[in-house]
Amino acid sequence: MLIGEVARRSGVSARMLRHYDALGLVRPTGRTTSGYREYSDADIERLLHVESLRSLGLSLRDVGRALDEPGFAPAMLVDRLIQDTQERMAADSRLLTRLHQIKATGPGDWSAILGAISLLQAVHSENSAHRQRAALRAGESGLSAEALVDALLAEPDQNVAGALRWALAKRPGGLDRLAVAAADPDPVIRRRAVTALAAIDENSGAASVLEQSLADADPDVRRIAALALGRRGVGAAVAVLIELIAVGDHDVEAAEILARDESDAARIVTLLTDRLGADPDPSVRSRLVQALAEIPGDAASKALTELGTDADETVARTAQAIGSLRAR
Repeated sequence: MLIGEVARRSGVSARMLRHYDALGLVRPTGRTTSGYREYSDADIERLLHVESLRSLGLSLRDVGRALDEPGFAPAMLVDRLIQDTQERMAADSRLLTRLHQIKATGPGDWSAILGAISLLQAVHSENSAHRQRAALRAGESGLSAEALVDALLAEPDQNVAGALRWALAKRPGGLDRLAVAAADPDPVIRRRAVTALAAIDENSGAASVLEQSLADADPDVRRIAALALGRRGVGAAVAVLIELIAVGDHDVEAAEILARDESDAARIVTLLTDRLGADPDPSVRSRLVQALAEIPGDAASKALTELGTDADETVARTAQAIGSLRAR
C-alpha cells in the first residue's frame, strides 16, 4: 500500500508518516519499482500500535521504546501517565475556577479583566504580606465572594485569613461554598470554613450550617461553632459550651456566654450539675462549679448550696464561697 493510501485510510498525514519513517518508528518495508514507499500489512499494524500508544499521551520516544525494547516496563509508564494526567486535570480545574472567578466579577472591559486577574494572583501569592494587602483591597473591589472563599479556605496565615474574612463580610454570597467546605473531609478546611461562617451576619443562614458543625468529629470545629452560636443565643450550643468548660477549652468565655441566657438558666444549671456529677476529676468539677457562679437566678443558687456539701473538699469550699458571695 502506498503512502497516500495509508494516509487516507489511517488518518495519519503523509507528512507524519514520513516523520515516523525518519525516526525509524514505522518504516515501510518495501519500495515500488519507481522508488515509492510501500507499506506491508505488518507495517500498517505497527502504525496502528503507534497511534494507539500516542492516544494515551506517550511521546514518540516512549512509543518506540514500548514497541522495540524487550525489557521495557509498561506498568511504570502507565503510572507516570496517570500522574501526568492527574496533574493536567488539576491544572485545568484551577484554570476553570479562575475563569469563573473572573467572570463573577462582571468585568466590562479588558482593563477590568486585567485588574481582576492581578488581584486573584495576589491573593494566591506565596508572600503572605502580598496576600494580606490583596485581601484588604478585595474588600473594596469587585472580587466575588466565591473567589474570596476559595482564597480563605487555602489560607494558612491567621492575619491574612482575618483580612479575607473582613473582605468576605462586605460581599453577599459565598455561603453555599462555605457550607460545602464545612463538611469537607479535611478538618483544617472545616475549621477555616466554620470560622468564616461564624463571622458572617447571623441573618444570612449561616446558623443552620454552624448547628450541624456542633456534632463535628473535630473538637476545634465544635468549639468554633458553639461559641459563635452561643453568642447568638442559640440553645443548641449549650451542651457543647458546657463540655468546653469541662475540658478547660475557652471555659471562661463559654461560662460567660451561658450566663447571658437568663431565659434558659434553669436548663443550663441542670445540664451543668448533671455533667459535674458524672465526672470524678476535681479540676473538671471545680470549673463547672465556677461556671455556676456566673449563672443568675435561684436555680444556680440552690445548686451551689447543694454542692457546698460535696464529697470533694475543694468543690465544696468553692461552692460555699460562691454561695456566700451571691447571698450578699
